[in-house]
Amino acid sequence: MSTLTPRDGTSSASGSPGPPLGLTAGQVVQEIGYDEDVDFDLRDAIEDVIGDDLVDEGWDDVTDAALIWWREGDGDLTDTIVDALSPLEDGGLVWVLTPKPGRPGYVEASEIHEAAGIAGLHTAGSVSVGQDWAGTRLTARGRTRKQ
Repeated sequence: MSTLTPRDGTSSASGSPGPPLGLTAGQVVQEIGYDEDVDFDLRDAIEDVIGDDLVDEGWDDVTDAALIWWREGDGDLTDTIVDALSPLEDGGLVWVLTPKPGRPGYVEASEIHEAAGIAGLHTAGSVSVGQDWAGTRLTARGRTRKQ
C-alpha cells in the first residue's frame, strides 16, 4: 500500500518527496479552495499516492480526507471547515493548507486554531508541505473521562 507518512516525508510508491499527510492508496480526497497558486507538485504527489484524482468541492459522496487551500481574505474558514466535514467519513483527515509566513495570503496559526475550535475540532500540529505552503492537521476533540 502506498502512503504519504510523517516519518520520512517520502512517498513509498515513487520514492519521491511527498507531504507528510498520512494519506493512503484508494482514499477519496476532497480539495477545497483550489486556485492558480496551489502547489501542483503537492497535488501530483497526493494523486500518485491515492491512485486517483482529487475530487472537487461539488463531490456529493463520502470522502476520506479534505484538503483546504486557505489564504488570508478567502472568507470564513469556520464555514469552510464545517462544509468539509459534511461528506467526511468518521475519523477522516482534515488538512488546512496555508501559505508560509512571508508569502502572499499568509494566515496566522491563531486564526486556524480559532476556526477549528468553533467547528468542533482542534489543531494537531503543522508541517511543511512544499516550498510555499504549510499544512495544519485538524482532529476531533477527544472525550474526557469522568473521575
